[in-house]
Amino acid sequence: MEILRYTAFTTDPAGGNPAGVVLDATGLDDAEMQRVAAQVGYSETAFLTPGRDGHFTVRYFSPKAEVPFCGHATIASAVAYAERHGPGALRLDTRTGLVEVTTEVRADGTTTATLISVEPQSRPIAHGDLAALLDALRWKLDDLDPTLPPRIAFAGAWHPIVAAASRQRLADLDYDMAALGSLMAERDWTTIDLVYRESPLVFHARNPFPPGGVVEDAATGAAAAALGGYLRELHLVTPPATVTVRQGDDMGRPSLLAVGIPAETGSGIAVTGTAVALPDVLTSGA
Repeated sequence: MEILRYTAFTTDPAGGNPAGVVLDATGLDDAEMQRVAAQVGYSETAFLTPGRDGHFTVRYFSPKAEVPFCGHATIASAVAYAERHGPGALRLDTRTGLVEVTTEVRADGTTTATLISVEPQSRPIAHGDLAALLDALRWKLDDLDPTLPPRIAFAGAWHPIVAAASRQRLADLDYDMAALGSLMAERDWTTIDLVYRESPLVFHARNPFPPGGVVEDAATGAAAAALGGYLRELHLVTPPATVTVRQGDDMGRPSLLAVGIPAETGSGIAVTGTAVALPDVLTSGA
């Protein structure tokens, strides 16, 4: 078994969100995948099991638990595969449905990947859950952007979307990890998508991920897809549109995510990014 290390949504090894990638996980059981993910220590490691006609079964594990879908590990896996087998299309059977991914090599040699999410959806946050969430974040109602209502959104995994009224509020992230992690585990929320809208099509994001044992994600493709569905459903953009999400700046790991929002209601959201290999390659005996 070869365990690759890539960082997604960047071309700089010092940026983006690192992910572990196992391109052939044939024969691995849940316990072994969980062990490897804990060993790698990144927010997620993707395990691909090849099938027929370009299909792969994909499982995603954080250091502490399996998650239903992970965007940055998907982008990392697609780029890793393309660098070994050439660009093209992959069909990934995830726990939440089929995710199609295409890769291409640009003129400068950069490999990019675009995933199409499962059908997005969103729903209101219960008043008590919002109060508990804000309390764990140490935010107040006055810290919220009234034009972007808090909501729980899905495009492969569930993410509360909470919009800050200022960039400074987003920068001053200091949350109660135990309280937030407990609430998220009870509600089956994967990350919290904290955003600030700089302009109609540019967002800044931060994503706490305590259930996975990670304080914060530097780039969260699943949350970006959920955000795209949320914006379309609430008519907060005019599709078709491409939204830029800047994430990781406050962590010193800048990441850039392009979110393509088609006009067709119910259609999947496209998330595009680059990925680059990290220097270390682990083996199953490491």
